[in-house]
Amino acid sequence: MTTAKPSQRLISLDVFRGATVALMILVNNPGSHSIRYPALRHAVWSGWTMTDMVFPFFLWIMGMAMTFSFVKRQTAGATGRSLLLHALKRSAIIFALGLLINAFPFGIGVPFSFATMRIPGVLQRIAICYLVAAVLLIATGIRVQILFSLFFLATYWFLIKLVPVPGYGAGGLEPLGNLAWYIDSTILHGHAFAWAPAKGFDPEGILSTIPAFATTLFGVFTGYWLRTERSREKKTAWMLLAGVTMIVAGTVMNRWLPINKNLWTSSFAVFMGGWALVCFSAFYWLLDVKRTARPLEKFSIFGMNAITLYVVSELLAMTLFVIRVNPAGGVPGTLHDRIYSSLFASWLSPLNASLAYAIAFVGVMYLLGWVMWKRNWFVKV
Repeated sequence: MTTAKPSQRLISLDVFRGATVALMILVNNPGSHSIRYPALRHAVWSGWTMTDMVFPFFLWIMGMAMTFSFVKRQTAGATGRSLLLHALKRSAIIFALGLLINAFPFGIGVPFSFATMRIPGVLQRIAICYLVAAVLLIATGIRVQILFSLFFLATYWFLIKLVPVPGYGAGGLEPLGNLAWYIDSTILHGHAFAWAPAKGFDPEGILSTIPAFATTLFGVFTGYWLRTERSREKKTAWMLLAGVTMIVAGTVMNRWLPINKNLWTSSFAVFMGGWALVCFSAFYWLLDVKRTARPLEKFSIFGMNAITLYVVSELLAMTLFVIRVNPAGGVPGTLHDRIYSSLFASWLSPLNASLAYAIAFVGVMYLLGWVMWKRNWFVKV
């Protein structure tokens, strides 16, 4: 990783990315994981909540940003080989950071074994999607990329619905017995998410990464659109129209293949790609076209060091659960429990206390991001 000043870019891109990262940190760090407002929980299985929008939004944003960064590097003289090496290096670093989060705190205070360490994860999927999108950006044009996005969606739909699972048959979409579960539980045996809806399944698993490639490419296509010579007003209108169309299409697809974040179904990819377009078009209109809503620009603090702040937030959260506190005459517990019970649960209702803790946690991460911004520390992963 290196430090450097950020390049000039769309205000809306940094703000939208920052708002997405802030929401990601918020939903990951409640005061109590068992007490949360419904919108701040993932859907148990099929369906969706606001929380389920976070990860696809981040992949979509990454794809859009890639169209600008790759063009900039090519303009500066980068060859296809150097771009590929850069993508490989960046993917490897992001994947390694994901493994670091999974391994932390390395057995200190909690049991740990490489034999059972989770291999997939949020950053791991980001790394793989980035690499696939990079290869397509380097080696193909937009028409081929569109065909690939359709291929990813159709192939996954075909596999999940028609390939039989031993002992369960074909087309199962329940937590236990679907094809994604079977592949994860077979190949990742012992290395999947411990709190998944079914043992052996991983929400960032192997097969369900295929439609996530399409999610990333939807962002790439938006980046192409923004780089055209059309007026900003026309760009906004067509993004909004395309987004609404995709939301409707995803809703229609839901009749045959449920919108499901855990499985990252093709309908989920299309539906969330549409919402990303709609939300981004609003940010673009307010910040880059009308240049209003200046308070929203504060979210760019998160957007300028997105991966770094996410990684630090995950490590900090785990640290608070590992550190034990034994107050005199009190009940022993974790530092997280002590902070939550003393500062929030002692005077707020359970739901509001859990939310207030999460907001305070986001505030701490914002302060770190602000310090990095003031000192011109922009970490490129």
